[in-house]
Amino acid sequence: MKAIVSTGRFLGKYFALFVLAGAVISYFQPNLILWVLPYVSLLLGLIMFGMGVSLKRSDFAAVFKRPKDVIVGVCAHYLIMPLVAYALCLAFHLPNALAVGVILVGCCPSGTASNVMCYLAKGDVALGVSIGAVSTLIAPVMLPLILWLLAGRWVRIPTGSLFISVIEIVILPIVLGVLVHTFGGNKVEKGAEALPLVSTIAIILIASSVVAANHASLFAASTLILIPVVMLHNLLGFALGFFFSRLLGMNHPKSRSITFEVGMQNSALGVSLAMAFFSPAAAIPGTFFSVWHNMSGSVLASYWASRGKKGKVPVVEAVQNSVN
Repeated sequence: MKAIVSTGRFLGKYFALFVLAGAVISYFQPNLILWVLPYVSLLLGLIMFGMGVSLKRSDFAAVFKRPKDVIVGVCAHYLIMPLVAYALCLAFHLPNALAVGVILVGCCPSGTASNVMCYLAKGDVALGVSIGAVSTLIAPVMLPLILWLLAGRWVRIPTGSLFISVIEIVILPIVLGVLVHTFGGNKVEKGAEALPLVSTIAIILIASSVVAANHASLFAASTLILIPVVMLHNLLGFALGFFFSRLLGMNHPKSRSITFEVGMQNSALGVSLAMAFFSPAAAIPGTFFSVWHNMSGSVLASYWASRGKKGKVPVVEAVQNSVN
């Protein structure tokens, strides 16, 4: 088990590089990974199950102890990222498939990697975990609704089907994971040590399969425009999330948490839904985002950690091994 845990931490530490390596291999040898495509939703469900197993009652304590902070973070997440995505699609005149993919990423809940970055940056980890949990639990309603409002001009949005799919591949696995953790006791906790490794491999496979499916058009002129779009989407999310929280009078640890919860998305969910309801091309933004936000998040976390401002806050143990 120690070897599995160590391997999981190693993959998590260099996650972006492994995603990039998988993408390169899939681009030149797509047939090696195309078999994954039919199982993308299943892999995402496995990731969400791991998230559910890692959740504890204490992770939701901030929701009840300081609901205002959590509400601010969730509102910032579901306002800033979708609206920034919409503005970028208009500014860069993205074609339909790519536009819906960018907005879909913007409508996704927070990714669990945001909790890791928050911990490294000495932010308020408990607040970050609570914001991520709430944004995920309300995703079945928020994601289809916002996507319909913003992306309806480009493609028809199957809101009902999206609602059911998010329930099936996100909420149900999380609930199942929570139940397993609640009733399994110490035996489950020991087995759960392997879940970060499983989740990391699953995300790498998902991203690689999208690259394989789009290898012929990945570096076309219409696709390359996504690189600055994805970078701006993430960086503007960080900047606006930070300044929004500071304007409301939040201290630095809280602002750092909201920064990561706003700017880092569950891009694997965006990829899965794009493949299921739109097209492989619509999944490319989520793949690019998955690589980039882990790189930019790591740089920002390192910068804040080096400043050491405001000191540390209580740490939620489970997030140290989380990856998305």
